[in-house]
Amino acid sequence: MKIYDVIGWACRVVPVLGVIALAGCGGDEPKGPEGLVCAAPATTPLPASPKGPLSWKGPGGPAQTYSSEALGVNCAFLDGGPEDDTDHHNTVTMLDGYLVMPWAPEWGGGGLSTFRFDDPCAPAPVGTSFSPLMRETHAAGFARMNGWKAVVNGVNGIQFWDLADPAAPTVTSDLSFEGVFWPDAYARVVLSVFWQAPYVYVAAADNGIFVVDATDPAKPVPLTKYKFDPPLRAGAIFAVGNLLAVMAAEGSRTVLLDIGDPARPTPIPGGTFEIEDGAGVRQEAYHAHLNGDKTWYARKSSGGGLIIYDISNPEAPRYAGDYHAPDGNGGYVFLKENVAFIGESHFAEAVDVSDPTKPALLRRFELTGDLDTIIPIGNVVVLSVDDKADEDHGSAVAPFLEAPDTRGPEVTMVNPRNGATSQPLTTRIGLTFGEFVDIGSLWEGSFFVRKLGTTEPIRGQYSGQEGIVNFWPASPLEPDTEYEVVVPAGGVVDFNGNPTQTEFRSTFKTGPCALPPKPTPYVEEEEE
Repeated sequence: MKIYDVIGWACRVVPVLGVIALAGCGGDEPKGPEGLVCAAPATTPLPASPKGPLSWKGPGGPAQTYSSEALGVNCAFLDGGPEDDTDHHNTVTMLDGYLVMPWAPEWGGGGLSTFRFDDPCAPAPVGTSFSPLMRETHAAGFARMNGWKAVVNGVNGIQFWDLADPAAPTVTSDLSFEGVFWPDAYARVVLSVFWQAPYVYVAAADNGIFVVDATDPAKPVPLTKYKFDPPLRAGAIFAVGNLLAVMAAEGSRTVLLDIGDPARPTPIPGGTFEIEDGAGVRQEAYHAHLNGDKTWYARKSSGGGLIIYDISNPEAPRYAGDYHAPDGNGGYVFLKENVAFIGESHFAEAVDVSDPTKPALLRRFELTGDLDTIIPIGNVVVLSVDDKADEDHGSAVAPFLEAPDTRGPEVTMVNPRNGATSQPLTTRIGLTFGEFVDIGSLWEGSFFVRKLGTTEPIRGQYSGQEGIVNFWPASPLEPDTEYEVVVPAGGVVDFNGNPTQTEFRSTFKTGPCALPPKPTPYVEEEEE
């Protein structure tokens, strides 16, 4: 049984048996269909301070100052060790005070490496591990479940890692899907993952998307397979609260889906669209990003650059702005403090998007190879190529700003939206920040949800990746109730330990007493 199977069964059977009520059930609470009894979820005392019990094992993010002459110049290279012989690298991030670098070629055989990164021009290797079943990883999700866990792309599906010991990452499990296989790099493989713990949303190209229950990462369970009609080559995937966004790989289409029932993604009316540039010409993107009520596309047709869409109303997405790099060929795009960082295959760029209608180039970066990825961390960037690298130079570090980062993260989006009503009892709450944040700083003091007018946060699970964080309540919410989402000043921190400077608040209301039926049992399909 899965999480909502148990709740649904218990809410119907336990009251009949006269057993003590569970969280989400109550003897004298409002009743819904089929005698379902709904109650307030379990809570925990509000901590005295939003400052979390950070206990990084590593030293944290960049702490160095650079001269103006050093900006944009590669000062160090990152290598995964002897088995990283193809130098195919992608998205790096920080976890537990260390830099985490996935590496793997398209055909598989890769691993995770960790580094001290407080002095980025002299990174110090901490640990590295290899798996023959890991393949090129365009995104990695993280959650704390008896220590840090990660999910990445696998040769035939997805793969979970245990990062409790940064010096010795280990594979926890592999999950294969029928129809997912190499050698086609785009048509049949998993292209990216998003972990809204405990569920993992998997973009599997022409296979569509999979929903996986990873409550136990050692024994992940496929729940749902969703295929798009007309077909969509699912490339990028992002979950923010009850919203799921899926973008085509090397295509122009985006589909926004409602995941208020987390096991059953449902297209939002009006939420499917084709991206266009400012002249109204349809363009293709290699990959995309979601942040700040906007979707950000790394353009790959008729040159490179950036295309921005406003999805603040998911039923009516609209063009917001674009930037054209005629000599580029888009790879991946990420955001930090109103700057978009775009891999352009032949180079990478930092583009000012403080006014999305008028993006402006700030700086270009160079690294030999297919330079698809540029990740901002503090006042430096990490450049990564996934083909044709110089030996042991799959990733490089380059200073971007002179002074270390001292600005704290700011909330740029919330889902459910402020003032939303009739939200399902299975609602998850998602935020985006203007930069990647340290997910170890997420706890009941720094990001919490509570019944409006009360003080105690409800209990639940935190997870995040790429500037997106999610909170999954441990039990269904109370019906017809207004909830408050709070991010106090001084709580959530970025990779340098800078905390939020201002408080953020938002509210939403739940709907009537109702829970979704248990997910339809997932049965693997035989390929024709």
